[in-house]
Amino acid sequence: MVAAAGDLIERARAGDGEAFRELTEPHRRELQVHCYRMLGSLQDAEDALQDTLLSAWQGLGGFEGRASLRTWLYRIATSRCLNALRAARRRPAKEWSVPQVEPPEPSRLGEVVWLEPYPDALLEAGPLGPEARYEQTEAVSLAFVTALQLLPPRQLAVLILRDVLGYRASEVADMLGSTVESVSSALKRARSGLERRLDPEAASQAPPAAGSRQEQALVERFVRAYGSGDVPALVALLTEDVLVSMPPIPLEYRGRPAAGRFYTELVRADREYAFVPTRANGQPALAVYLRGPEGRRHSSGLLVLTLRGQRVSAVTRFENAVLPWFGMPRTLP
Repeated sequence: MVAAAGDLIERARAGDGEAFRELTEPHRRELQVHCYRMLGSLQDAEDALQDTLLSAWQGLGGFEGRASLRTWLYRIATSRCLNALRAARRRPAKEWSVPQVEPPEPSRLGEVVWLEPYPDALLEAGPLGPEARYEQTEAVSLAFVTALQLLPPRQLAVLILRDVLGYRASEVADMLGSTVESVSSALKRARSGLERRLDPEAASQAPPAAGSRQEQALVERFVRAYGSGDVPALVALLTEDVLVSMPPIPLEYRGRPAAGRFYTELVRADREYAFVPTRANGQPALAVYLRGPEGRRHSSGLLVLTLRGQRVSAVTRFENAVLPWFGMPRTLP
């Protein structure tokens, strides 16, 4: 196996593109997930992945084999993501654009408006190191990825490499061109910052298992209430501290009363909805369609539900542009 890899490396160094593809393809998906965690955007993650593969192709002559090829690729990917974060080229926030709906005053304006969902169909976890603290699915949840985006770039990189991927401090120091002491200090600050931003109730009230009857029943109750315009029933399914958000529109509604005011304006019994289930970030999601006057159902975004116990603790709406990533059409017959 090692000999085969060595042969591929030599062929790739000699300019064999197919050999390079064979070397890197097994790591491609997990590298994209890594870039997504760092950048919070599937589009940005794909751009960073392409930069990573190009840099690896151009720099393969400098690969000395002291670490594994996978670790070398993670080093390049992390560097490209840090460059992207420091360049701060983020898509701007957008204005409210739902016709004939005037949103109520928000609880606050969101800090992370470039957030995008990640389709479960693309999720692929690589092997975890001995010091990983998070499950791969937990570490791609919307709440986790959002909290990561609020960390300084270096702390963000250290926390993902150490606590999500499980690399040792010495390995991370080598990947970042730093020292073990510096990595340990950054990790301590990152853990503290992440802890302040994650939901403290989430650990005490686990969501239903993915794909379970309990999860399905809760999602079906949400669909019935939303689809029938029954706002009281919809609000009853929410936790007291529910968060409703809709990046890249920065409006956020925290708590049942605020969510109730928002859904009173948005969800109406005289509208005919259709819902197509999917999954994003390890969570249940719904592509929403609204029947138009000509009879066709037009897409109205993607809802990703965060569940806590037997209630919904967050509803995150994304724009129609994300639907093709989930194999969803813009219109339904």
